[in-house]
Amino acid sequence: MVWMHVDMGEIENEPVRPKITDAKGILQQNREFLDFFWDIAKPEQEIRLKAIENLIQYLKTSEKTDELTYTLKRLVDGLAHTREAARPGFSLALGQVLSVFEEIPLRTAFDQIKEKHNLAKKLIRNAAFGNFFGVLALSQSTRLPKEPQVVLECVQLLQSLSQYREHLRDLPRKTMVDILSETSEEVFEEVLLGALQTDLSSAFSTPEQLQLLLVAMQKFPQVLKPKKLKKLLGTSTIITMDNIPKLTDVLKMAARSVKKDRLLPAVALDLLQISLREDNFELFWRETIINGMLKDQPGPTHYLSYRLLGSALPLLTLAQLKQVLNGEVMRTYGEHVVSAQVNDKKYIYALISPPQLPDRFKFAPEMETYVGDFLQGCDDPEKQLAVMVAFSLLTNQGYPVVPSFWRVVQHLQPTALQSYVDWLKDMFLNPRLDSCLDFSTRRQKENQEGGIQRENCIFRLRKWIIPRLTSIAENNQVKREEALVMDVARFVFFHAFFNSKKATPDILETEATLSVPLDEKTRAIIINSFFGLLQHINHLPLLGDSPEVAARNQRHMQGVMADGSMWIFCLVRYADTLLNQPKYVKSTQPFSPEQRQAWDSMLASVGTLMKKSKKGQTPETSAFQQLFLLVGIHLFKAPEDLVDLMQDLQNCMEKAQEKKSKKKKAEEPHWAEVVVDILLSLLSQPSRHIRHVCRTVFSNICPHVTARALTSLENTVLDPDKDEEDSSIVVTDDKDSDKIKKKDKKKRGEDEDDEEMSDASDDDSDEGEDEAMEEGSEVDQNFRIELMKVLQNQGALATEEDGSDDYELDDEAMMKLDGSIAGLFLEQKKKMQAKKDEKDKLKKEKTLVRDFKIKVLDLVEVFLARQGSSPLVLGMVEPLLSVIESGMSSESDQQEQDFLRKAADIFKNQLCRAKQYCKTVGNRQGELHDLLEKLMTKTQKLSDSSVSLYFFSASLYLVKVLRGGCPGPQQMLRFMGNVDVERVSAIFKGALCSFMTRRKSPLSGLMFVDLFTRFPVLCVNLLVTAVEHITTGVREHQQVRLAGSTSTITSKKRHLTLDQEVLGFRKTGQMEDTYWAVMKHFGVIKPKRDRTRKTKDQAEPTAPKKKKGFLPETKKRKNRKKQLPVSEQGAADANTVPLGKPEGGKKKINKIKRKLPGGGETPVQGPTKKAKTTYGLYVCT
Repeated sequence: MVWMHVDMGEIENEPVRPKITDAKGILQQNREFLDFFWDIAKPEQEIRLKAIENLIQYLKTSEKTDELTYTLKRLVDGLAHTREAARPGFSLALGQVLSVFEEIPLRTAFDQIKEKHNLAKKLIRNAAFGNFFGVLALSQSTRLPKEPQVVLECVQLLQSLSQYREHLRDLPRKTMVDILSETSEEVFEEVLLGALQTDLSSAFSTPEQLQLLLVAMQKFPQVLKPKKLKKLLGTSTIITMDNIPKLTDVLKMAARSVKKDRLLPAVALDLLQISLREDNFELFWRETIINGMLKDQPGPTHYLSYRLLGSALPLLTLAQLKQVLNGEVMRTYGEHVVSAQVNDKKYIYALISPPQLPDRFKFAPEMETYVGDFLQGCDDPEKQLAVMVAFSLLTNQGYPVVPSFWRVVQHLQPTALQSYVDWLKDMFLNPRLDSCLDFSTRRQKENQEGGIQRENCIFRLRKWIIPRLTSIAENNQVKREEALVMDVARFVFFHAFFNSKKATPDILETEATLSVPLDEKTRAIIINSFFGLLQHINHLPLLGDSPEVAARNQRHMQGVMADGSMWIFCLVRYADTLLNQPKYVKSTQPFSPEQRQAWDSMLASVGTLMKKSKKGQTPETSAFQQLFLLVGIHLFKAPEDLVDLMQDLQNCMEKAQEKKSKKKKAEEPHWAEVVVDILLSLLSQPSRHIRHVCRTVFSNICPHVTARALTSLENTVLDPDKDEEDSSIVVTDDKDSDKIKKKDKKKRGEDEDDEEMSDASDDDSDEGEDEAMEEGSEVDQNFRIELMKVLQNQGALATEEDGSDDYELDDEAMMKLDGSIAGLFLEQKKKMQAKKDEKDKLKKEKTLVRDFKIKVLDLVEVFLARQGSSPLVLGMVEPLLSVIESGMSSESDQQEQDFLRKAADIFKNQLCRAKQYCKTVGNRQGELHDLLEKLMTKTQKLSDSSVSLYFFSASLYLVKVLRGGCPGPQQMLRFMGNVDVERVSAIFKGALCSFMTRRKSPLSGLMFVDLFTRFPVLCVNLLVTAVEHITTGVREHQQVRLAGSTSTITSKKRHLTLDQEVLGFRKTGQMEDTYWAVMKHFGVIKPKRDRTRKTKDQAEPTAPKKKKGFLPETKKRKNRKKQLPVSEQGAADANTVPLGKPEGGKKKINKIKRKLPGGGETPVQGPTKKAKTTYGLYVCT
C-alpha cells in the first residue's frame, strides 16, 4: 500500500490545470454527428459521399438549432484541409448544405470563407485552396445566379486567385467559365461584364482567358456583338489573319498543358465551333492547324491536331469532310501510325531493353474511338462512306494505315456498307494510286533510291483489300445480309481461280476487268483468304433479325442459307457455272479431262444425295454430301492430289448405299475404312475448314466404323513406337498456312498489318542472324585442321628453324593467303548454313506431324463420345496408355505437351469416366482378364506414380466393363457380372501387398480407396489382407490410408463379422483415432476418459526432498561392463518390442554418435519424427 500513498501524493502536488473551454462547441455535440465530419475527410470516395448524404439527412431531422451553425463553420474550416482528398469532400458537402438549407444566406457563407481563409493572414497555399474550394462550393449550390452581387465578388476572388498558378494551376479560370455558363444574360451584362473587361480584352494571352471569351460569345451573343468585340479585341471576329499567330500560340500552350492528360482542350473545340459559326473554317484549319501546329516537332501539338480532327467529324459538312480527310493532318497522322509500329518492330528484332528504347505513344486506338463514335451517331450514309473511304486511302506505299480488320465497320448502315464493299471491289480491279494519300517514311526513302515501284504499291493495296472484304463478311457484329456475304465470296473465288475474257450478264464478275493483271503472290493471298472465308461461312448462323431466323438459330442451324441450301453448295454451283462458260471465263489452272470428269461425277453424286435427303436425311447421306463438296471445292487448289481421293469417295458411297449385300472379296475393305483413310488424307492439309468438316463427317459415320478403321487411326496417331517417316500419310505444308491457323481473325489482321509496316524498318536481320550463328557455333575441329593446313602451305606459320617470333610475309603472299582463308571461311559458312537448314527442316517436319496427330485425336474423341458403348473402344485402351507413358517419360516442347494433355484428357474423360461404356463383352472375357492382369503387372513396375494412376484407372475400367450393367440398385454392391472374382481379387491382392511392402511403390492409397468404394465385393476378399498390412505396413501413412479404406467399406457392409483382435493398431496419435473409427463399425465404442479431479485427500504424497550435493539415482553412470543374465536379457528385449509388431521383426536402431572432447563417444538419439496428419484428415472425411 506504500506505492499507492506515493502516487496520491504526486497527484496532490501537481499544479491546478486551467479550465477547459469549448470555443468551437465540439464538446456539446454528440458522437454520431461528429463522425460525419471525420468520414468526409477520409480518402475513400465512397465513404465521403455516404457521409455527406447521412449528414444532410441528419440535419433535416435534427431539432437542435446550433447544429446547422456548427456544420457551416466546420465545413468552411475543412476547405483548406491539409489532406488533398479531404478538400473536395468538404467543398461538395458545403455546396449540398447550401443547396438544401436555403435559410443560410450565401453572403454569410461567402463572408465566413473570406474571413477564415484570409490571404493576408494565413499561409498562402492553404488560404488559396480554402478560397477556391469555397467559391466552388457556392457554384455547386445552384443558388449563385440568384445573387448577382455574390457572383461578382466570387468572380473577383477567382481573378485574384489566378496568380497562384503553382498551387491552383488553371482551376480558377475554369471555374469562372462554369459560373459564366450558368449566369443569365442580364446579370452578365449589368454585373459581370465590367469585372471581366480585363480578361476579355486579353483573351489571346492564355487558353483560359480565350476560353472565357469564347464561352461568353456562345452564351451571350446579343451582348458580345461584333461592335463590342471590335472594342475589346480590335477585330469584330475571332478568326482573322491578324489573329492567327496569337491563336496558334494559345493552342500550343493548351496542347502542352494537357500533355499528361491526353485529352482535347476545351478551348480548341470552342475555337473550331467559332470558326464554323464565322464561316472561316478553311482559314482556321489551313493557317492555324496545318501551317501552325503541324510545323512543330511530333508531340503534343500534333496530337492536339489529331484529336481536333476526330472531334470535328460530326460538325463538318460532306465537302468539308473530304477536304480535311484528304489533307496534311491525315498524312501526318499516317506517318505517326507507321513510325510507331516500326518502333515496336525495332524493339522486338533488336531485343533492346525498354530503358534504351522508350515506349512511344500510339494515337491509333484513340482515332479509332473518334471514328467509331462518329459512325455510330451519324445517320447520313454519304458521310459514313466518305470517312471510311478517306481512311482506306491513307496509304504507306500502297498499303493502308488502318488495319484490315477494323471494328468501326460494324457501325455502318446497310446502304453505306454496300457502297463501301462496291468501292473496295472497284479499287481491287482498278487501283487508282493517284487518289490515295500516299506517303513514305524517311528510312523508306533512303532504302529506295530508285523510286517507288508502281507494281509493288498495287500488290500491297490488293493484299489489304482482300482481307478487308473477307473480314466484313466474317464479322458477326456487322449488319450484313446473305446477298452481301455471297457477293464477297463469289468475288474472292472468281479472282482466285478465274480470269474474265468477255463480259456477260449471267456472270456479274465478268463485267469489270482488271486494269492490272494479278501476279502469283496476290493470287496466292486470294486463295488462302477464300478458304478462310469458306471455313467461316461453313458454320455461319442464319442472317437476319426476324423472329423466324432467331427461332431457327436456337436449333443451331449453321452453314445454311435462309432457303435451306448450304453455302458451300451455292459456291460449288457457281464454280460449275464458271467452268461451263469457257467463252467468257478462263480458269487460271484448267482442269485436265480426268479432273473435269472427277468434278462432274462429284456434282452428279451430290445431286443424287440431295434427292435422297428430301425423302429423309440420314447421317451417312449428310456425311458424304459434305465430303463431296469439300473435296470438290478443293479441286481448284490441288487437283492432282484429290482426283484419286474423289474416285475413292465415289466407290465408298456406292458401297454404302448397296441395298443387297453382295459377296465381297476377302481383301476388299469396308467403305467406312476407305472414308477414314480419306479423312486422314484430308487432315494432312493445313486447313481449319477441312478439320471442321472431317470432324463432322466422322461423327456421322461413327456407327459404321469398323475395327480396321480404328486400327488405322491407332497406327497413325496412337502408336508411339511407329516411325513417323514410315507413315503412309504425307503431311503437306502450305507457304501461307500460318494465316489459316490463326485462332483469332482480328489478331490475324493486325499481324498482317504489322508485317506490312515492318517494311519501313531496315533489312539487316539476315546479317545479324549470320553473325549470331557464327558467334554461337562451336569450334569445328576439322575446320581448325583445314585452317592450319592453309596457313602452313602459305608459309604463314613460324617454325623452329626461323628462330624468331617476328615472322612476316610480303604483300603478294599476304594477298594470296587472304584469298585462301576467305574461301575456307566461305565454305565453312555454307556447311554451317546447310546444317542449320537441315535442322530447321527436321524440326518443321516434326511439328507438322505432331499437328497432324493432334487433328486425328479429334476423330478419336468423337468416336469415344458417340460410340462409347461399342466393344471397339476396348482396343483403344493400350494405345492411349502407350501415348501417355511415352509422353510422360520424355522432355518435350509446348506442342508435345498439348498433344499429351489432349490424349490424357480423352483417356480420362471420354473413356474411363464416360457414362456410356461397353456392357456386353461376349466371348472376350478371358481376353479382358488377361489384359487386366497385364495392366496391373505393369502398373507395379512403373517408376512414375502419375503414369501408374492412368494404368490403374484403366484396370478399374476393365473391371467395370466385365461387370456390365447392374440389374438394379439393390444388387449393385454384390453384382459382379462376368468378373472372375477370385482371379481379379488375386490380381489386386498382389498389388496391395506390393503397395504395403515396397517403399518406392508407384501405387497410392487413393487408388485402393477408389477400388474399395466402387467394387465392395473385391474389398471383402481383400479385407483380411488389408487389415494384416495395417499393422505391418512399411510407412505409417500407408497404414492410415488403408485403414481409411477399410473403414469406408465396413460402413457399407455392416453385417461383416471380424475378430477385433486382428486389428492390432498402435494406439498412439492419429493411428489410435483411425483404430477407433474402424472399430466403431464393429460395435466397439471408445471408452470415455474419467475427467474427475482428485481431491486433496486423494492426492499422491509428495516426494521427499533430495539432499543437496548428491546426484539422483537416475543420473548416476551405470557400469556398462556388467552383463545381464541370458534370461533377463531376453526379457528386457521382449519388453522393447513395439506394440503391434511381431517379435521376429525387430530392427536395429542406428544411433548417432557424438564425439566427446576426451575422445570418447556417447550415443545420441535422433529427433522423433511426427506422424503426418493429412491422411488422418482424409480418413475422417
